[in-house]
Amino acid sequence: MPLMEISIVPVGTESSSFSSVIREVCRVIDQHGLPYQVTPTATVIEGNIDQLMNVAVEIHRTPLNHGADRVVTQITIDDRLDQPMDLHSQVAKVQPSPIR
Repeated sequence: MPLMEISIVPVGTESSSFSSVIREVCRVIDQHGLPYQVTPTATVIEGNIDQLMNVAVEIHRTPLNHGADRVVTQITIDDRLDQPMDLHSQVAKVQPSPIR
């Protein structure tokens, strides 16, 4: 299943912090019922391509709907056909093996 990494930067707000906007973004993703993982600089979401595009539009508009004058959004989509892919398996591939 495709993975989308999305990062938003609200501009023209009263605060340099935007964690409240990211909380709203998480609510949007939850409403779509998609698995996701928040990282310090972006959010990675798993879904089919149509779901990802629809949620990306809503995520992009979230800061604008909460008072930002401008938003900069970066999106990366990883979509492969040769083997299954999901959030957990992609992370597990790079995790070190437990020490025995």
